[in-house]
Amino acid sequence: MPHPSDKIASLIGSRICHDLISPVGAVANGLELLELSGLPKSPEFSLVAESAGHASARIQYFRLAFGDAEPGQAVSGQAVADILAAVYEGGRIGIDWQAAGEFARPDVKAALLALMCVEQALVAGGRIVVARAGARWHIRAEAERLSPDPALWDLLRGAPGPEAIPPAAVQFLLLPHVIGTNAKIDFQATESAVEIRF
Repeated sequence: MPHPSDKIASLIGSRICHDLISPVGAVANGLELLELSGLPKSPEFSLVAESAGHASARIQYFRLAFGDAEPGQAVSGQAVADILAAVYEGGRIGIDWQAAGEFARPDVKAALLALMCVEQALVAGGRIVVARAGARWHIRAEAERLSPDPALWDLLRGAPGPEAIPPAAVQFLLLPHVIGTNAKIDFQATESAVEIRF
């Protein structure tokens, strides 16, 4: 029996991330060994080490957001918070992951896709808060200036949306599929915040 296209897409995501994490990790380990050997830390060395660490964190982030996620798999909130801290460190967006405990991997996948959706509105930076109240996720982006794309946000309502979706907006297509038809996505936008709840 053929797999649905969204399952194939998540398997591709897992495969790409799995194959990339090993060489990136090897670069980070090699740099660590060079540092332990007494090699002076030049600006070039620091740049490569920082880039390798950032790449590793981003691959882990993408693996959770776009990779295959089975209900029996669990992810700790602290592990996700650590990954996000490494991804957004020193950037224009601050992340406040407030969800503690362990969660089913599909739940974390949905939360990270929603995080990417609200991030789209932060054209000049801002702050994203991810919280869990009972069984519902609350993902909120705050900034002095927001610019949500209405055509993309309409996809969360089930609207057809634009003919061409840019790769940077694929999360708007994936989130409703990951959450499923039995759960409703609520979202609202004000001048200073956008929020997704499900």
